Amino acid sequence: MRNYEVTFIVDPTLSSDEIKSAAKKYVDTVKGAGKIVHIDEMGLRQLAYPIKRRNTGIYYCVEFEVENGEVIPGLELAMTRDDAILRFLSVRLDKHGVKYNEDKRAGKIGKIVKKKKKEEEPQNKRKGKPRGNSNNNKRKSNDNSSAAKPKAPDTEAKA
Repeated sequence: MRNYEVTFIVDPTLSSDEIKSAAKKYVDTVKGAGKIVHIDEMGLRQLAYPIKRRNTGIYYCVEFEVENGEVIPGLELAMTRDDAILRFLSVRLDKHGVKYNEDKRAGKIGKIVKKKKKEEEPQNKRKGKPRGNSNNNKRKSNDNSSAAKPKAPDTEAKA
């Protein structure tokens, strides 16, 4: 058995019934050819760039197993001709892709784990003095002429 994954984007301007029927049509096509492993309805998402003057789309991802890949060209042809589908991508999954999808469904991947906060250590042991170069440490000079011109060395020689 070969593993495949088809991701497609449905036009969001359609009614909810039309969106569901468009997705169901392609899911049924895959069911007739093989076994569906997982259907992920990702919902409405922002597109990276406009497609057919749309900025959002409804994403579906169908992972399935078939004996051979003969169903893929017919599925892609039907999606190309369908105006409800903005984009699609068919991918054959290798063993690493199948393992990744299984781990993702099991919650091992993509889970956000919050780290415990460490006890805050004092950043400065010397209180009142900031570390590093700071504008506060520089001396301010009232005499602008001496700051702008370097002092000339004494030309008188000591005798």
